[in-house]
Amino acid sequence: MNILGLQHVNVEHPGYFLKLLREDGHSYHGVELDAGETIPPLDNYDGLWVMGGAMDVWEEEKFPWLVREKQFIKEAVIDFGIPYLGVCLGHQLLAEALGGSVGPAETPEIGVLEVQLTEAGAQGVFFDGLPEQFKCLQWHSSEVIGLPSDAEVLASSADCTVQALKWGTRAYSVQFHLEVEQDTVENWAKISAYSDVLESVMGKGGVEALSSNCKKQISDFNNNAERVYLNWMQTSAHT
Repeated sequence: MNILGLQHVNVEHPGYFLKLLREDGHSYHGVELDAGETIPPLDNYDGLWVMGGAMDVWEEEKFPWLVREKQFIKEAVIDFGIPYLGVCLGHQLLAEALGGSVGPAETPEIGVLEVQLTEAGAQGVFFDGLPEQFKCLQWHSSEVIGLPSDAEVLASSADCTVQALKWGTRAYSVQFHLEVEQDTVENWAKISAYSDVLESVMGKGGVEALSSNCKKQISDFNNNAERVYLNWMQTSAHT
């Protein structure tokens, strides 16, 4: 497969997913929208991955490329039926592009926290092989507050109802991060918007604490990422 990736800040790339993709002989072309790069036509791509970012989906005046990105996602998913995987901002962009809504979270989630699969999530393909409750990295202060028509919620948490969603047969997205690598927290913390909200929730020393927590969980994180990656690949093969 040749995957097109939409990125919004250079440190938020597919991470561990990219390692798995390349090990399997697939290719990935990342487009850095915040750096002014242009989204190419979909003709040469077999899948669309949309990653996280520090901006919010409604900040179109500040980040005008969001307008085109949302339209592109809508066309890709609805018109082309291209397999889609969204992470964090990519999850929120999918929801809004398909007619849902996103807003500030009542309780920002930052840390290694638990999510719970819904009945649909536990019975479906996307999370097959994962426990019904598992820990993951959360780092968001916005969330999906209104579902698109015909979307299913696959996972929830105590503070965020829509932790994962499915639309149609080949569009999936998660609010949390599965793609974590050993240096993910340190790299993201170099962005002041990320480190500021992290310290507001976890206090001084939050970066070091979160990094340590992630490293303790990295084996489980990577195993879950591999399962979801393989499951997504399986759904992408369906016509």
